[in-house]
Amino acid sequence: MLYFSRLKMILIWLAVAVTVILAAPNLFPASMLAQLPSWVPKRQMTLGLDLQGGSHILLQMDQNDLIKDQLETTRDEIRTLLRDAKIQYTGLGGTGRTVQVRINDPSQVDAAKNALKPITNPVTAGLFSGGSVQSMTLDDSEPGLLKFTVTDAGIKYRTSTALSQAIEVVERRVNALGTTEPIVQRQGDDRILVQVPGLQNPQRLKDIIGQTAKLTFQMVDTSVPVQDAMKNRPPPGDSVLYSQDDPPVPYLVENRVIVSGEDLSNATPTYNSQTNEPVVSFTFNSRGATRFGQATQQNVGKPFAIVLDNQVISAPVIREPILGGTGQISGNFTAESANDLAVLLRAGALPAKLTIIEERTVGPGLGQDSIHAGKVAGVIGSILVVAFMFVAYGFLGFIANIALAVHVAMIVGALSLLGATLTLPGIAGIVLTIGMAVDSNVLIYERIREERRNGRSVIQAIDTGFSKALATIVDSNVTSLIATVVLFFLGTGPVKGFAVTYAIGILTTVFTAFTFTRMLVAIWLRRARPKELPRAPVTFIPPGTKIPFMGIRRWTFALSSLLSVLSVVGFLTIDINYGIDFKGGSIIEVQAKQGDADLGDIRNRLSELNIGEIQVQQFGAPNDVLIRVGTQDAGENAEQTVIDKVRGELQDQYDFRRVEVVGPTVSGELAKQGTIAMLIALVGILLYVWFRFEWQFAVGAIVATVHDVVMTIGFFVLTGLEFNQSSLAAILTIIGYSLNDTIVVYDRVREDLRKYKKMPLPQLLNNAINETLSRTTLTSVTTSLALLALVLFGGEVIRSFTLAMLFGVVFGTYSSIFIAAPLLILFRLRPQAATEEEKKPVNGKALTT
Repeated sequence: MLYFSRLKMILIWLAVAVTVILAAPNLFPASMLAQLPSWVPKRQMTLGLDLQGGSHILLQMDQNDLIKDQLETTRDEIRTLLRDAKIQYTGLGGTGRTVQVRINDPSQVDAAKNALKPITNPVTAGLFSGGSVQSMTLDDSEPGLLKFTVTDAGIKYRTSTALSQAIEVVERRVNALGTTEPIVQRQGDDRILVQVPGLQNPQRLKDIIGQTAKLTFQMVDTSVPVQDAMKNRPPPGDSVLYSQDDPPVPYLVENRVIVSGEDLSNATPTYNSQTNEPVVSFTFNSRGATRFGQATQQNVGKPFAIVLDNQVISAPVIREPILGGTGQISGNFTAESANDLAVLLRAGALPAKLTIIEERTVGPGLGQDSIHAGKVAGVIGSILVVAFMFVAYGFLGFIANIALAVHVAMIVGALSLLGATLTLPGIAGIVLTIGMAVDSNVLIYERIREERRNGRSVIQAIDTGFSKALATIVDSNVTSLIATVVLFFLGTGPVKGFAVTYAIGILTTVFTAFTFTRMLVAIWLRRARPKELPRAPVTFIPPGTKIPFMGIRRWTFALSSLLSVLSVVGFLTIDINYGIDFKGGSIIEVQAKQGDADLGDIRNRLSELNIGEIQVQQFGAPNDVLIRVGTQDAGENAEQTVIDKVRGELQDQYDFRRVEVVGPTVSGELAKQGTIAMLIALVGILLYVWFRFEWQFAVGAIVATVHDVVMTIGFFVLTGLEFNQSSLAAILTIIGYSLNDTIVVYDRVREDLRKYKKMPLPQLLNNAINETLSRTTLTSVTTSLALLALVLFGGEVIRSFTLAMLFGVVFGTYSSIFIAAPLLILFRLRPQAATEEEKKPVNGKALTT
C-alpha cells in the first residue's frame, strides 16, 4: 500500500498541479486575467444569483388563454366558411372548450359538415412530434347542431408550440435590456425559467417579460356616444376600451383589427420634433403598410385607436392618408417607458399570458455581503480545523492539512472546469467538506495508532491502517453521496448548487485522503525512517477506553423514544415555521438608507395596505429588516401585486436587497419534491447498506437515521427556525452524515464478529464502539468547528441551514453510538452468524470487505 512508482507519483503531482492551475484564476480579478496570454486558463467559478445579485423568475403559460384564442379563431373560421358556402346558421358561440353552431336548414347539414371539414383536419405537429395531431373533434349527435371541441392533444400541441414561441419572444426582450449572460429556458410543459444576473432593476424585467404586448390598430366608432354604449350595450362588433390615463378615458372601439403588431418591421424610441416628448416610431412591413394606407384613405377625419393589451395608448384623428408605412405612437411616455414599448414591439407579442409563479431577486449589495460572509466563515472554519488537526495528530496532522488544502483547491478547480454555479449554500458546502474532509484522515490515523498499539512496527501499522480503512471510507462516503445525488436531482436553485459542491467534495475527499495523503506519508517514511509514530500535543480520547455503552442502552432507548414522541407530537400540534418555499407567500429584505430601521413604523404602514398576514423582524444588523407576507388567496398575480404595494410604500426610505415570491402552485410542488427526496434517499441508503452488510445492519442504520431526522424536525419545532429548501438540504445532508458515522461503527462490529466468535454481543458492541470512539468524537469535533464558523459568520440567509446541520451532527454522533449499535442486540444479531457466513455466504453477501 505504501509503494509508489515514479510514474504514479508524477501522475498524482500532475493531477494536483492541474487542479491548482484551474483554481488559481479565482484568486484574481477578471480584468487582470484578460491581460494574460490566451493559453493561460482564465475560467472562474460562476457565481449564483444569490452571490452576484440578479433575478430568478419562473413563468407559467396560461392554457386558458390558448383555449380562448383557439375558440375565437374557430368561431371566425366557422363564420367565414359557412358564409362562403352560403349556408344559413344561428347560435354561433362557445363555452369551455366547445364551439357550437346550429344550421337553419336540415337539408344543408351535410353540406355544412363538408364545408367545416378543414376545422377538424389533423394539424402537422412536426417531424419530431409524432406526425399529426387532431386538435378539434366534431359532435353532430344532436340534429342540426354541430359542436367542435378542443382535444387534449390539441391543447398539448398548442401549448408546446406557444411555449417555444414565447421563449423566443422573452429571449429577444431580455437581450434588448443589455444584460450579460441571461438564461431563458423551457421548464416542463408550460413553464419558462428566466435568470438574469447582475440586474439593477428587477421590476423593469418583470414588466418587460410579463406583458403580452399585443398591439392593434382599430377604428373608433363615433356613431354612438361612448357613455350611451356604457349605460346600455355596445353596438354589435364594438367594445368599450379604456385608456392608460389616470383616470382612464373610455373609447368605443370597433372589434375589427386594421393592422396588428405582427405587421410591424421595426419600432424605435425617439422624440417628437415639435413637442420634444418621448414617442415610439414604427415602420410597417409591406402588407401592413398597404392595409394601413387603405384604412387611412377611407377614414380621413375619423379617430383610430392604438391598442396595447386591450388598453388604448392614444386615439389620434386621421388628418390625411398615411401611405408611407411609418408613424408614431405618442402617450404619457418617459424615455424609459418609450424604450420599453419599442423593445416589446420589436420582440413581438406573446402568444398567451405568462404568470410569474416564483420570483427570487437579490440585490448586488446583498450578494457582496454574502460573498464576504462566506469568505470569513471559510477562513475561520479552515483555521479552526487546521489547528485542531495539528493539536490532535502533530506531524501527521500537518500532512492532513496539506491534503486539506489540496482538497479545497480540487473543489474550486472542478467547479471552474465544469462551469458549475457557486451559490451561498455552495460556499457552506465547501466549508462543511473542510470539516468532513479530515474524517477519512482521522479514520486512517486512528487505525494506524491502534495497529501500532497492537505491536506492529511503524511501517506495518501505517500500511495496515490504510488498507483496513479503505472499505470503511468508501462505504461511509457512498451513503453521503446517495443523499447528495437525490438532493441534486430534486433540489432547485441554490440548494442544487450546494449538492454539486458537496458531491465534488465527497469525491475529492476520497482521493486526497487515500491517495495524496498516503503518498505524503510514504515519502515521509522513506526519508525520515521513524522508529515511532509522531506524538500529538494533546490526546483527546485516551487509548483503551472501556466505557460500558450497552449497559445504559435501555435508558438511551427510553430517552430517544421520549424525545421522538415529543418531536412528532410537537410537529402535529404546533405549526412548524414553514418558509415560503413550502407554504407560499413573499419574503422581502430591506435595509434602511439612513439610521436604524423602525420596525413599528414599517408594520403600521404595511398593515394599511390590506395585504393579509404580515411579519416584520430585525434581520442581522439594526438597519436590516425581513418582511414576510402570507400567501394571497387571489392567486399568483396577487403575489406580485403585494410586492408592488410594499415597494411603493417603502422604497423612498429603504433599499430592497432581496425579494422572494413563491406562489401556491410552486410551493405545493416543492413540498411534494421534498417528501419524495427524503424517501428516495432513505430507500437508496437502505439498499446499499443491505447489499454491503446484512439486513440487521441495514434496518438498524435506517432506524438510527430516521431517529436523527425526527430529532432535527423537533429542533425546528422547538426553536421556531424557518423550515425552507435549505433546511431540507440540511436534513438530507444529516442523513448522509449520520450514516457515515454509523457505518464506521458497523464496520468495526462486523470485523469483531469475525475476530471474537464467542464473545457475548453486548461486550462485542462495547468493544467496537470504544475502538472507534476517538474517530467518532474527533470527526464530530472537526465538522462542528466548521459549522460553528458558518453559524457565527456565515450570515442570516443560511442560519437555519447551519444551525440544523450543527444539531444534526451532534445527534448523528449520539445515534451511531447509543441507537444504531444497541439495535443489533434487539434484532438478535449473534456472533455465531459470522461463523456460518464465513463458511457459506448468505444471500450472496459475504462479511469480508
